[in-house]
Amino acid sequence: MEDWTEKYRPSSLDEVVGNDRALIELRKWANSWLKNIPNKKAVILSGKAGIGKTSSAIALAKDYGWTIIELNTSDARNASNIKNIATFGAINETFDDQGKFISTKNGGRKLIILDEADNLYERIENPENSENDLSDKGGKKAIIETIKVTNQPIVLIVNDYYKLIKGSGDSLRNLCKLIKFYEPFSNVVFNHLRRICLKEGISADQQILKTIADRNKGDIRSAIKDLQSICLDSKKIDKNILDVLGYRDREKDIFNSMREIFKTKNIQVIRESIMQLDADPKHILLWINENIANEYRDFNDLAKGYDSLSKADVFLGRTYRRQNYGLWSYANDIMNGGVATAKTRTYPNDKYNFPIWLRKQKESKTNREIRDTISKKISRNCHNSNIKSRNFLLSYFIPMFNNDLSFAIKMKNKFDFSENEIKYLLGKSNIKKLKLIMNPAIEVKEKIIEEAESKELGENTQQSLFDF
Repeated sequence: MEDWTEKYRPSSLDEVVGNDRALIELRKWANSWLKNIPNKKAVILSGKAGIGKTSSAIALAKDYGWTIIELNTSDARNASNIKNIATFGAINETFDDQGKFISTKNGGRKLIILDEADNLYERIENPENSENDLSDKGGKKAIIETIKVTNQPIVLIVNDYYKLIKGSGDSLRNLCKLIKFYEPFSNVVFNHLRRICLKEGISADQQILKTIADRNKGDIRSAIKDLQSICLDSKKIDKNILDVLGYRDREKDIFNSMREIFKTKNIQVIRESIMQLDADPKHILLWINENIANEYRDFNDLAKGYDSLSKADVFLGRTYRRQNYGLWSYANDIMNGGVATAKTRTYPNDKYNFPIWLRKQKESKTNREIRDTISKKISRNCHNSNIKSRNFLLSYFIPMFNNDLSFAIKMKNKFDFSENEIKYLLGKSNIKKLKLIMNPAIEVKEKIIEEAESKELGENTQQSLFDF
């Protein structure tokens, strides 16, 4: 299924959600390039993740017909890479999509986008210092030199402006124009989600869209992901689906922790990130295990990472067998720090998947809860224990419910089964029968069936008496 964050990425600045003032400033800066090379050759777009900075830069290039050169600086953490890609592109002329040369005198421009520019850390010249592992020696200097010599517009995208300009990045204050992006208002995000629903043909309860907009606090990208996650299997979304979103905030925190583990070797930073997460180490192990093969492309790095995971798993096993939770800290350090220090270089991957095992457990938990609710309804009416109802449900009730439509309709009305409960009883594949059972018009058919059954029973009784 196509990622909605890409499908609905704005193709023009007019389609960007919120931040009208920032977009006006961005257009003014772009217009200054139409006349001549301006004093401020680069612009810094600063603001929290997911609010439209990168989308605005790409939309700007499309509006002005500029070729895009995009570089994620967290993936190219040294001066040579930045010079080879960004600087080379900045001082040379450009070509259109058909490969035709376009001189800058005739309006031909390239927009050089340096994403995550605040993730360029300073190297301390002490090999024993763990912070060296985040090193980008010369990275900021290379960006500064690129801006000085560029003949093309440059956009730096950051979440933390002050992280970018500290240390050797101080001269960026004067070289670049700063444009701050702020979190869009909740009602703006709500309207955007509603437009997506209309385009996708989805009927969604307005309260659901409002809840998604409120809880993501201006993070448009996360709001769209939340919406897509609850629309995977249905075109009609009711309030009951909101329970699914309960995991999203924790998932975001885990994502950040994964990034610390896979992108850095700073043990203290990783330890603090995991402590703030306050998650069961077993779950962290599952997250790392799910994603390490996608992250570490070097077989030696991967083997060392798995070795650390296996040793951590041994400690976790001892923790639960002996009920000695003091071993948790050892397991955490071996697991997180061991995997972090296993790598010999950083990798460009930045997408982390939810563990399959946890996802299956979550689905299983939902099914168990529905099963128990059905059992309680049967118990209340039949005056027996929940255990007996559950055993009856699995052995007799479900087969009867599936094989006898008349019985299913009667039971739906008698126990007031919800749509989710009927889905559980029928299984996922029996959609046609679900519609028949849920359709109110079926009640008329039910009465006809009852009358026919009564009539048949009466005729059989009379025949039996006659035979007797």
